[in-house]
Amino acid sequence: MENKSVEFKNLSKAFPGVQALDNVSFQVEGGKVCALMGENGAGKSTLLKILSGDLSADEGDICINGVRQSFSSPRDAIKSSISVIYQERQLVAAMNVMENIFLEDLPTIKMGILNLAALKSKTQEIIDTFGLPIKPTDIVGRLSVAHQQMVEIMKAYRRDSDIIAFDEPTAPLTDKEIKILFEVIGRLKKSGKVIIYVSHRMAEIFQISDNIVVLKDGKLVKTFVTDETTAKELITAMVGRDIGDTYANLSRNEKIGDVLLEVKNLKTADIKSASFKLHYGEVLGFAGLVGAGRTELMRAVFGIDTIESGEIWLEGKRVCFKSPRQAINNGIALCPEDRKEQGLVLSRSIKDNVSIPVLKKIKKGLFLNEKAEAELADDAVRKYSIKTPSINKLAAELSGGNQQKVILGRWTSRKMTTKILILDEPTKGIDVGTKAEVYQMVCDLAKSGIGVIFISSEMMEVLNVSDNIIVMHNGHITGQVTRQEATEENVLHLAMLG
Repeated sequence: MENKSVEFKNLSKAFPGVQALDNVSFQVEGGKVCALMGENGAGKSTLLKILSGDLSADEGDICINGVRQSFSSPRDAIKSSISVIYQERQLVAAMNVMENIFLEDLPTIKMGILNLAALKSKTQEIIDTFGLPIKPTDIVGRLSVAHQQMVEIMKAYRRDSDIIAFDEPTAPLTDKEIKILFEVIGRLKKSGKVIIYVSHRMAEIFQISDNIVVLKDGKLVKTFVTDETTAKELITAMVGRDIGDTYANLSRNEKIGDVLLEVKNLKTADIKSASFKLHYGEVLGFAGLVGAGRTELMRAVFGIDTIESGEIWLEGKRVCFKSPRQAINNGIALCPEDRKEQGLVLSRSIKDNVSIPVLKKIKKGLFLNEKAEAELADDAVRKYSIKTPSINKLAAELSGGNQQKVILGRWTSRKMTTKILILDEPTKGIDVGTKAEVYQMVCDLAKSGIGVIFISSEMMEVLNVSDNIIVMHNGHITGQVTRQEATEENVLHLAMLG
């Protein structure tokens, strides 16, 4: 079979105040994996949205096998054998797995009657190909985030498209699922498919790609042959500077204080038993495999999940929060793992998102003090270097890194009295340059006396940012080590074997 190709010719796209793409040209050949890299806001997602028909370019063309194409909708792109798998899953939560996978092409018997047996059988074949422990009839909304992502990938796989683009596909996946995905991508590559792969995980890029295209501020900076470059060269091309040893350069808090939070024998539907202490000015890392219970433990502390037994002590006083509002009123803040669905109101502005928890504090009589609200948002933009032309820009229009900064700005505004900041996967989907900024922000928050809980699935991140690391496995805390004692081996041992 003749390999396909896709060529981007002089693509440009502008939004109010932002030139998202500026005269970008490159070609991707079938039978190869082309990695697309760049900082958040570099233009990667915009390019994929033009490819998928979600957006139209202001200038330039997309040519498939040398023929100019124009898509007015994602349906047009799918008909042209293009599938794009986005970070934001596009699934119908109330439907089951088989209905989601075959949504636009349900098998019928006659007169539009659904062929349920064929639907179930075909879905099971795909599930078996991916080796997943799920059933065709499982409701998607009840699956783990990782399995929902695999359903999204299976949806694209089922279409057998000639051109497949992956946008941060492994962010919510376990190592086992990543291995399965890479095996599938290997088969797609051998069959001559055009594969575009977006990821901020450097090890993945070197493992799976043949070529690398680097974008910065909407412009193509450089293209690389993967085997002929290094991680350092890529980072320099992405950020425009050598960021050095990110962890060694961190300015840390050296004065950890007394106990701020103590959790004793906490038990919930997901947590078997958990006890730990957090000190003033400490960065307390939580390591573990996906499903270990780290997020669930913090949801209980924050008043989201019901506590069956155990105690929580805050500044020497026993507390029990029945809602997140009670936790917030007592100085506890949470940046959730899924910032788009749980952390931000995407349809509202930066200004609105920053001021959400303190609206009562910035009222002027019966009305909102818009000047005070704007000042809080301006402070956040300045403090965290949020890239935006205006505080009125919608959260949905920001890059992932800037969305994360908006949440940090919310919880650390001068109207907040945050004592404990829980960060759940704060660097997921964020580029290396912004990661370095987030790490220093975490250390600066600890310097100010805030107790920071830092959850991450990236082992090296937890080991190098945290002062102390707690390891979880299957709803239990299995051990605690200091940053000086921690190694990948001993933490992984605790995470896998308890």
